[in-house]
Amino acid sequence: MKLPRRTFLHLAAGAAALPAVSRIAQAQVYPSRPVRIIVGYAAGGGVDITARLIGQWLSERLGQQFVIENRPGAGGNLATEAVVRATADGYTLLMVGGFNAINTTLYDKLKFNFIRDIAPVAGVTRLPNVMVVNPSVPAGTVPEFIAYAKANPHKLHMASPGHGSSPHVSGELFKLMTGVDMLHVPSRTGALTDLLGGQLEVMFPTIIASIEYIKASRLRALAVTTATRAEALPDTPTVAEFVSGYEASTWYGVGVPSATSAEIIEKLNKEINAILADPKLQSRLADLGGTALPGSAGDFRKLIAAETEKWGKVIRAANIKPE
Repeated sequence: MKLPRRTFLHLAAGAAALPAVSRIAQAQVYPSRPVRIIVGYAAGGGVDITARLIGQWLSERLGQQFVIENRPGAGGNLATEAVVRATADGYTLLMVGGFNAINTTLYDKLKFNFIRDIAPVAGVTRLPNVMVVNPSVPAGTVPEFIAYAKANPHKLHMASPGHGSSPHVSGELFKLMTGVDMLHVPSRTGALTDLLGGQLEVMFPTIIASIEYIKASRLRALAVTTATRAEALPDTPTVAEFVSGYEASTWYGVGVPSATSAEIIEKLNKEINAILADPKLQSRLADLGGTALPGSAGDFRKLIAAETEKWGKVIRAANIKPE
């Protein structure tokens, strides 16, 4: 039977629209089963705590469990690779962070391309690091520290939890922008312990790791590393108030395999931004020393690209190599 031309065109148009309708329907019912959030570090750290916080709120809003799965190793690369290889259906998410931007340049032979293989969904939080010194260091401000360091070359030791970590690259950026000479001493087990004990003199740890020691006067905070002052340490200046243009921070967000549908990414972005607008969630993030990082998936993509370029320059200039 030969169909009239008008009927044929109508049916053809309807058939062409079926894939789009199917994708929209999939997004509308998503999620219909539990969702995994893969975290590249052990339980208890900043990225893990943030993941559990967001997972709990997403579970309440969407009526499905968002289960945290810790896959520590290789500075977050094992978790990233697992998500890159996962089915792109929205049921495997990745907690991404500044470590991914750093690792892009730090590691020469990754089995994935983070920018290409992980699609940004939404930012969650940004946290400052804090420039702290052991109280034995005779400097109470950033300018005094710079003067002391330049007057005592090769004397100061900068602690960090490892090569390419956020505290490490934050310190290397400070060195590059001020011309001070500090010897980097990495330690995966006791960087803060060595700093507290006086074996090392300076560090750029996260605010959540150091704030109790600062409040107890066991460490002296010279400055926070973000562009603006931190709510948790309102009287502590920023490094940029003395070193123009300096900025370094720890940030976390959510990503998915790059082939994940735009509809699912948009739905997750919408839900995460709704969560970040809640004063209760903002208060919880503030307790951790952080602030909400709302915005579109495109905004988060721009942040990741800028951070990847920025830390790539620092890693190459300081010749940082992975352990």
